[in-house]
Amino acid sequence: MLQLILTSLLLGIGLAMDACAVSMTNGLNEPKMKNGKSLLIAGIFAFFQMLMPMIGWLCVTLIADRFAMFAKWVPYIALVLLAIIGGKMLFDGIKHYRHSKAASVNSDDVSAETGAKPLTFAALLTQAVATSIDALSTGFTLSNIAGSVWWQALVSVGIIGAVTFGISVAGVFIGKKFGDRLGSKAEIVGGIILIFIGIEIFAGGVLF
Repeated sequence: MLQLILTSLLLGIGLAMDACAVSMTNGLNEPKMKNGKSLLIAGIFAFFQMLMPMIGWLCVTLIADRFAMFAKWVPYIALVLLAIIGGKMLFDGIKHYRHSKAASVNSDDVSAETGAKPLTFAALLTQAVATSIDALSTGFTLSNIAGSVWWQALVSVGIIGAVTFGISVAGVFIGKKFGDRLGSKAEIVGGIILIFIGIEIFAGGVLF
């Protein structure tokens, strides 16, 4: 049992890194975000980081051959999803930055919109899927440490979810701190980070 807990903690830390980076991006993009929304973001990421390994464990236990065929497409899916989100954020960030520069030249334009768009629930779900889908392959590891015992698998994913939640909450608040300093450039930085995470997941899944 101790080995299960320790291994799950290490898995949770490793799997939570992408969620932490995206959480920081959300904080950068929305520095005035309310605490409730910050907790919602962490909760959604934690839920999907629990769900994906559990699905992976079930697939390994029940349909290992078909799961292995699907698993090879996981890095491509993550790259596409994060590239779309990050690319849109980058595009909007550049547009907002240019808009704010133009507004600063024309001080009479007090109605100029310079802020980034708040994170929508649909975008949050897409982020959560993109950053957790690579955890499907953790089902192989989960089957090794938990075997076919369902309650041990639940304990393991519960620990992974708790670790992800804590790290994601920290990520959002760190991002909010820096978001205040970066101002209108925060959305640009956030978009670049999301694209980079997509490339990192893709490279890790395909090249290594």
